[in-house]
Amino acid sequence: MPRLEGVYRFLLTPRWLALHVVVLLVIPAFVFLGRWQFGRFEERSANSERVTANIEAAPVPLDRLAAPGQQVRESDRFRTVTVAGTYDPSHALVVRRRPQEGRAGYYVLTPLVTGNGTAVIVNRGWVKAGATADTPPDVPPPPTGQVTVTGRLRPSETEESSGIRDLPGLPPGQVLLINADKIGKGLPYKLVGGYVELTEQRPATTPAPAPVPEPDVGAGGGLNLAYGVQWWLFIGIAVGGWILLIRRELAERRAKEQAEAAPVAEEAETPAK
Repeated sequence: MPRLEGVYRFLLTPRWLALHVVVLLVIPAFVFLGRWQFGRFEERSANSERVTANIEAAPVPLDRLAAPGQQVRESDRFRTVTVAGTYDPSHALVVRRRPQEGRAGYYVLTPLVTGNGTAVIVNRGWVKAGATADTPPDVPPPPTGQVTVTGRLRPSETEESSGIRDLPGLPPGQVLLINADKIGKGLPYKLVGGYVELTEQRPATTPAPAPVPEPDVGAGGGLNLAYGVQWWLFIGIAVGGWILLIRRELAERRAKEQAEAAPVAEEAETPAK
């Protein structure tokens, strides 16, 4: 009977050593990828819960959460706030490249000047694009006089947070990012370090820009959880496949040895003539 180390000596051949190395590299890689997906699941679930809680929270005055020169905290994103003031249409802007419901268009930004001489950018909603890229959009004017705005508080957009590259050379009155610091440099008053996405306005006006849809809270990272489980299942598949190949190779070698030994045994048993 062959010794155990002799039976498994094939595992030390170059071909099998390469396979061992691949398996040993694949396992920690799959562990890392699984842990990364689980981390993303926890992060997105926490973000989904926070956004849902902020959307459902009762409205609070804007000045409780934001102030001029102070960036809106990420934890306050989508909190419902109220603020009263007067629109300043002379410094209104439109935001390019903001499709909605599959149509090209713009967001309409108008500063709302409050009683203490400060202001906040209000995203009044969406309007469709003009006939050509150079045609200005048709923007309904804001109401005159005192208004009370209710909306979702948003931090200023940056290239990193939005994925939108801020390019120079835009037509007058147009921007690519809703960035209060950059927009505020050309205004005669201080801006809150974020903006308000309009959901309700008193008094209401007609016509008005189309409302911005509610944020997509998402599934809380359910796909990341599934991917994490998938990567860790791949570890079992890799190990199981490795063991299966070893067992198959061993079975084939034993079958070959038995086939080679059979003629020798037959010759030994055959009587001499």
